[in-house]
Amino acid sequence: MTASDLIQKFGSIEEIYKKLKKNKKQFEEAGIKERIIGLLIEGEEEAKFSKMLGTIRLDAPIDFAIPEKTWKENIDVEKIISVWSDLEFRTLGARLKDIINGKPKAENQKVDVEKKEEKNQIIDTGLFGPDIDGEKVKELSIILWLINSNVTNPTLEDIYNFTKVKDLGDAEKILMDELKKRELVKVWEKIEKPLIPIIEKMEKIGVKIDKKELGILSKTYHEKLSILEKKIWELAGGEFNINSPKQLGEILFVKLGLKPKNQKKTGSGALSTKESELEKMRDMHPIIPFVFEYRELQKLLSTYIDVIPNLLDENDRLHAKFLQAGTTTGRLASSDPNLQNIPNSSELGRNIRKSFITEKGCKLLAFDYSQIEIRIAAFLANDKKLIEIFKNGEDVHTAVASEVFGVSKEKVDKEMRRKAKVINFGIMYGMGVNSLKGQLGSTREEAQKYLDEYFNKFNGLAKYLENVKIETEKLGYTETFFSRRRYFEGMRSKIPFIRAMAERMAINAPIQGTEADLIKLAMVKIDEFIIAEKLGQKVKLTLQVHDELVYEVDEKIAEEVAPKIKNIMESLVPIKDTKGIVMKADVSVGEDWKEMKKL
Repeated sequence: MTASDLIQKFGSIEEIYKKLKKNKKQFEEAGIKERIIGLLIEGEEEAKFSKMLGTIRLDAPIDFAIPEKTWKENIDVEKIISVWSDLEFRTLGARLKDIINGKPKAENQKVDVEKKEEKNQIIDTGLFGPDIDGEKVKELSIILWLINSNVTNPTLEDIYNFTKVKDLGDAEKILMDELKKRELVKVWEKIEKPLIPIIEKMEKIGVKIDKKELGILSKTYHEKLSILEKKIWELAGGEFNINSPKQLGEILFVKLGLKPKNQKKTGSGALSTKESELEKMRDMHPIIPFVFEYRELQKLLSTYIDVIPNLLDENDRLHAKFLQAGTTTGRLASSDPNLQNIPNSSELGRNIRKSFITEKGCKLLAFDYSQIEIRIAAFLANDKKLIEIFKNGEDVHTAVASEVFGVSKEKVDKEMRRKAKVINFGIMYGMGVNSLKGQLGSTREEAQKYLDEYFNKFNGLAKYLENVKIETEKLGYTETFFSRRRYFEGMRSKIPFIRAMAERMAINAPIQGTEADLIKLAMVKIDEFIIAEKLGQKVKLTLQVHDELVYEVDEKIAEEVAPKIKNIMESLVPIKDTKGIVMKADVSVGEDWKEMKKL
């Protein structure tokens, strides 16, 4: 407010300094503090320079003539798109073409919906001609993604921009040469290429849904949502739209006056109400826990429970999309709906799984890799202590808790095991002391002590993770056990926070990438088994979620097939390469995806 006060009372910059030099006392009498007067005197040159920079010059010599052609006629679309492609502005090209072609906004939105239906492979036949081989585009898009995993779900335009050609045959040659150059041919031929028809088959088969169960769940959850809404309104002292971040922010920060430390703001300058920020206020007011509950229910209803019934075919089967090149890590992504995000940590989320059922006469068989990331980390790092834990068949989180907290395994309680689990995964994801402190709910000193103790006891893993960081900085990329590469340009950035972010991601990339390779390879090898045994009509892959594969199996052969598939999953990597660690897969059977019994 001081700047506006000065201008209102004393005029322009020039007038302010003229009056200041003539009579400083009048500023004091106007209520301008002595400190401000001192800053004004010291900053006279800077103030006048700032005004000069902010003043539009009207006397600048401009030679202007109206061009003969319009900007649309002069524009070089391909050149612009090429530059945008290099800068990874991947969606701007289509928008530019729509503007050039004069397509209205509503039509653009329709095009986007239609494109989404093409398994995320955007084929603009109007631009590139009608004779487009869709299957070839799909293959080349996955090859491009293998070359640079930062370009997820590459489009036909991405392929042409990368290869600098406008012919699929020429593009294929360039991409294959690049694949060989980066030593990725094996990943393509052994994992990604054979996976294409398997994913197509899984999407086509879909999964059976109990629509009635979802209806019951919808009614129950909407009733709970209504009760929560009234509780929140009561605590807020009035009704408001809980789904509106702006209105919620006004209630929390203005009306209730909550002031958490280090509160982040949105791009528009408003205080953020996203979950990580609300977590800081969980104990500051009873309204916050209710907001968390409300949001969880609202998300489950709007993303799954009330949406899935509208996506079912005439046989009540859900055909979600599985995106082979949908992540930077190598994992599958999912959409319509995103089945990877169905919560499994809360009863509210798990209840949705009860509606995932089978056809009559079938069972669901679920195969889930157990503690796979830590097993992979142990053999990649050749950490003797971790390897020994797994070879002895111990629970890794209990064993780590015993080492870190200095107690016998028998004396490890639930809280110790929880903390050990947080530390295990935190270490592999490059979590620092402050983040670990927040996750553990401990002091900074305790978190540092746990980290030091962990790295002291599991020094093989510590050395490996540090070496990954050094190698990535030198090479610019990480490699999985199966030789998949992921590039990290940020490792060489001069901007500290970008480099730090790249380091954190790079640390975990070989582990997470190997995990992704393993589940994809399992899908390929199990499919080969199903074909060889002529079980195509009796054993059908319906879901792939994280480290889990779910099959709909003829109930007569379920218990016979289960150990064979389990064996395939556990023997994908030779035991000598895993230093004796078994890539353990847990098997469960059931009538629905929630009520599964371990075999």
